[in-house]
Amino acid sequence: MMGADRSRRLRCRPTSRVRLREIGDLMANGLSLHIGLNRVDPAHYDGWDGALNACEFDAHDMQAIAEKCGFETKVLLTEEATADAVKTAIRQAAEELAPGDLFFLSYSGHGGQVPDHNGEGEEDRLDETWVAFDRQLVDDELYALWGEFAPGVRIVVLSDSCHSGTASRRIGDDSDVPNVVRSREAAAAQSPRFRAMPQDVLAATYRAHEELYDGIQQQVPSARQAQPAATVLLISGCRDDQLSLDGLTNGLFTETMKAVWDDGAWSGGYAEFREAIRARMPDQQQPNYYPIGAENRDFEQQKPFTIA
Repeated sequence: MMGADRSRRLRCRPTSRVRLREIGDLMANGLSLHIGLNRVDPAHYDGWDGALNACEFDAHDMQAIAEKCGFETKVLLTEEATADAVKTAIRQAAEELAPGDLFFLSYSGHGGQVPDHNGEGEEDRLDETWVAFDRQLVDDELYALWGEFAPGVRIVVLSDSCHSGTASRRIGDDSDVPNVVRSREAAAAQSPRFRAMPQDVLAATYRAHEELYDGIQQQVPSARQAQPAATVLLISGCRDDQLSLDGLTNGLFTETMKAVWDDGAWSGGYAEFREAIRARMPDQQQPNYYPIGAENRDFEQQKPFTIA
């Protein structure tokens, strides 16, 4: 019994914020941010509220995992998850974390797109987005934020949203988009729903706010070409050309990830973690693994969410 208790304790470290000094003089700090949007502001999205069931549950469940692993956590839910609030929280983490520290970021919500107007050569001429409450958060903005982290910082991102294979690349031309998301009516009729902005909403939202989104891309024209000094490991809910399912208590990706994680009993590196999740998911929703920034093999081989 004593051995079993010790094994459980070693799965992840205590729940309070820690500067770990448990392995020689090695120290590391862990911060996490968990974003979940069950709806968005119709005033920005052409009257569409993007209603979903389980994104807030996802955020709380990711927070629980992070707390058990010793992170200081922050959660942004629905109305709180504005684009500026998300960027501010990530920027605060970048300011605080030092080489060797770990930032854990999870996003559950809709994935969207805007036209690529900053000359990045996207194959589909579209930039992928996270659909924040008040506007879309363009992938270029995320890339610019990764560049604010110090060299040697480790970042792990879980994105349970549609078209999230790289949170930065193509979904193909319109013929590749499943019929279920061509219109808001078709999307709303689905149960469970997919976490993707319908094509008619995408078009109408961009037309209404073209100056805003073009201006965002002009502000960070070379973010994608820059190589962050930190290491970012993205595990996505699906490939860029696929859709992520919502659910009653979790999104399909988050639900499967939790089952594989098994309250911390799972062991292995990040690529193996993604593969174990992928093996349990249907062919039409296959999680992707995508490293960004500085190479860090030791980080990739660590058990997920390990701070020290």
